[in-house]
Amino acid sequence: MERDDRSPMSTFFADAELAVNAIATLGEQVAHHARVKRLEVGHQVQLTNGRGSIALGPISAIRKSGIDVTVEAVRIVPAPFPIHLRAPVADRDRMLLLAEKATELGIASWQSIRFKRSHSVSPRGEGPVFGEKVRARMVAALEQSGGAWLPQMLEETTVSSIPFSSDEVPIVLDGSGDSLASVGSGKKPPVVLVGPEGGIEPDEMLKLTEAGWHRVRLAPTTLRFETAGIAAVSAIRSMYLDVSQ
Repeated sequence: MERDDRSPMSTFFADAELAVNAIATLGEQVAHHARVKRLEVGHQVQLTNGRGSIALGPISAIRKSGIDVTVEAVRIVPAPFPIHLRAPVADRDRMLLLAEKATELGIASWQSIRFKRSHSVSPRGEGPVFGEKVRARMVAALEQSGGAWLPQMLEETTVSSIPFSSDEVPIVLDGSGDSLASVGSGKKPPVVLVGPEGGIEPDEMLKLTEAGWHRVRLAPTTLRFETAGIAAVSAIRSMYLDVSQ
């Protein structure tokens, strides 16, 4: 989406500490993108390290193997109010879409959850290799949105092993649950659990409610899991738009 208050500027992910006068060296993939965008030495670009730093500076060198950016200014961005997303192991493409959009909305962490219904999905997104694809999609979303914080990726787990602390509000999306407003009025960070296609099995839901999860509905209709995840994060983000961590 174009912004009227700023000039168009390419943003690249730099997995490093960003400091004024430092040279940030980015790899072959960034060099390819720079060529596609017809960037040249001297063009100003923006860097984000996914850890709260946004840097500005000109490209000082372009090679086939990478580019160098001379950092001229660094801005520290406070972390947004944390929203933790727990997504079902499900269809690969739809999981990637959810990861992308949730990153644009500024989630603090992502964890894939294996439900009983996850085993019947093919092709499903699971395992370390798919985890790398999720992270790559998140990085691309961070670059596109100009965000400063990359979600933390937690190890894939099962329904009975989803962690949350007493300082967090565990929310499981369920069409017969209470309204989001009924559990979203406090200042505790929410942990939002999205069930698989076809719903959460009754015994799984029982385990969750016994463990302290709050059942919450989003709409009068049944939502696909990626729609539910995006809608939940969007609604919560709007509630805490001006609250930093």
